[in-house]
Amino acid sequence: MAKNDFDELMSIGIDIGKDTFHLVGFDQAGQRVLRKQIKRLALVATFERLPRCVVGMEACLSAHFVSRTLRKLGFEPRIIPAIYVKPFNKGQKNDYNDAEAIAEAALRPNLKAVSEKSQDQLDLQALHRVRSRLVSRRTATINQIRAFLIEQGITVRKGLRALKNSFETILEERKDEISPRMRSILIGLYGDWMWMDDRIDKVSQEIEEISRTEENCVNVMTVPGIGPMISTAMVAAIGEGEAFDRGRDFAAWVGLVPRQYSTGGRTVLGRISKRGSRYLRMLFVQAAKIIMMRPHRWPDFSFGEWLARASERMHRNKAAVALANKLARMAWSILRHKTAFDAPRDEVAIGI
Repeated sequence: MAKNDFDELMSIGIDIGKDTFHLVGFDQAGQRVLRKQIKRLALVATFERLPRCVVGMEACLSAHFVSRTLRKLGFEPRIIPAIYVKPFNKGQKNDYNDAEAIAEAALRPNLKAVSEKSQDQLDLQALHRVRSRLVSRRTATINQIRAFLIEQGITVRKGLRALKNSFETILEERKDEISPRMRSILIGLYGDWMWMDDRIDKVSQEIEEISRTEENCVNVMTVPGIGPMISTAMVAAIGEGEAFDRGRDFAAWVGLVPRQYSTGGRTVLGRISKRGSRYLRMLFVQAAKIIMMRPHRWPDFSFGEWLARASERMHRNKAAVALANKLARMAWSILRHKTAFDAPRDEVAIGI
């Protein structure tokens, strides 16, 4: 392409890969004037020669790093959820067609883009993901220990503590029933369990330390039921909440609103949509269930009367989701306006 063709660039779509990027650009008339494959290390050198314009990319690994890099060069990066790019795909799937669809989607005026995360947000998000993976692996290890014990005819009552407290006693009292090899396997799995417990505690302590020093986290933790885990996960996911116009939008993004299927003036609401952040949604629902386990505390909360009425007319799980929706909306408002919740400080003690 001639160099002058690039002067009319209006948007560029980047299909981000592990080692290579595929670029497709459109001019003011909607004609394709750029179609190029570059190495990841050539990103800065390539874009330094291009006119400043809108640059779209799908939300994926390294999208925030690429976005920050291009913003420093003077471009206007937009991180787009993959679900919004799919309608613009034409033909069969390949990297250039994906980049072309991204370039077209980036120009839509009402398209909701993903907020660019800072390095601190990515670091905090990484801590939560490491902790979540360790908890999942610990659960798998505990289930495997239980399965091997059942194969030996030994059952233990439900609960992590029940198995931990009785494990050594089982090995001692049932040593005639458990073979030496199986005993060695079980001891090894128990060692893995204890190591993961220690790692989870260390990561949790680091998250709690961040929650005490981060101003936004401190404000969010004044909401009943919300503690270090939810506050830090929320700040890592949405920063200061500027991507949402109101708390209802944030609750919908988390997936705590009914799935809607309406047509012909007839509104049909179903189960919750479960869109957005599955991790945040799980934390908010857990926080709601903890509050519901303490009805004697409800009168202390501003939403106590509402919760009492809701628990009478709704199933327990449905009321918990409704409360989680309310907590999410309040948390967004606190985060966005940098204020504190009008509740006694001792309410923070029951937060997650």
